[in-house]
Amino acid sequence: MPFNDVCPKQGEGMKLMILVTSSASHISQRKTVRSTWGSVAFRRDIGLAFMLGISKHSSINEQIERENLLYGDIIQVKKQYSSVVFCLYYFLCEKGMFVDTYNNLTLKTISALEWSWTYCSRVKYVLKTDDDVYIHTPVLLNILDEVVDRRQTIMGHLAKGWRPFRDINSPYYVSKTQFKENKYPNFHTGPAYVLTSDIVEQLYQAALNQTFFKLEDIFITGMVANNLSIIEHLHYPQFFNSRPKINEIHNTCAMAKLAAVHMLRKEEIFDLWKRLSDGLSNC
Repeated sequence: MPFNDVCPKQGEGMKLMILVTSSASHISQRKTVRSTWGSVAFRRDIGLAFMLGISKHSSINEQIERENLLYGDIIQVKKQYSSVVFCLYYFLCEKGMFVDTYNNLTLKTISALEWSWTYCSRVKYVLKTDDDVYIHTPVLLNILDEVVDRRQTIMGHLAKGWRPFRDINSPYYVSKTQFKENKYPNFHTGPAYVLTSDIVEQLYQAALNQTFFKLEDIFITGMVANNLSIIEHLHYPQFFNSRPKINEIHNTCAMAKLAAVHMLRKEEIFDLWKRLSDGLSNC
């Protein structure tokens, strides 16, 4: 067992496990999350861990080792033969981990599913999010309280009728060989979405048996989930998929209504945390 068991007793009695996908080099972003909204993990019914790949630079990997010796909340992913396996970085991970790149986000999310199923199967909900997202936990927990008995469900911002980017210069570029249809299946956008824990194993197993697709949210919550007809999708506009305008970010009352805000800089996350936590607003 790692010295910091982020999901004790397989999550028995826990409400929420938060898995934050983060690049190996994003050490300061992880510190920002821990110092702001991620401090909710001090609650005994909430856990938080960061999902990483490995950096090409040994100095960064050494920093990650020191970081996890201090915080004990890092899960690094390695690929061994044809399966995805894990090691909490408390143990020195072997060579052969997949390199942390944008195109490996799908592998990282599949890894998060496997870790959750293997080590945290009794938790009620799993939140997958990114390290540039602000999670406003009071709104998120209110949503979860409203759906307390719901099962087989994905919750978040449900994208309908989105079309593939065919511009080769776009980071979201998808060729017709990779995806021939003109529209993606309905899916939950990747910055933040919640799974009821009873579907984690199903999504993981189904993902291993489906052709790899680099856009993790479309792949996991769209292609894979839609092949499992028992899964229901719930749309919540409180999961804000894109970066708000500057005047919106500084509007405390507007931000207080959201569960997740995407594409924020570190200083903006600190500022938003302070404004939403000081109890001085009249919202």
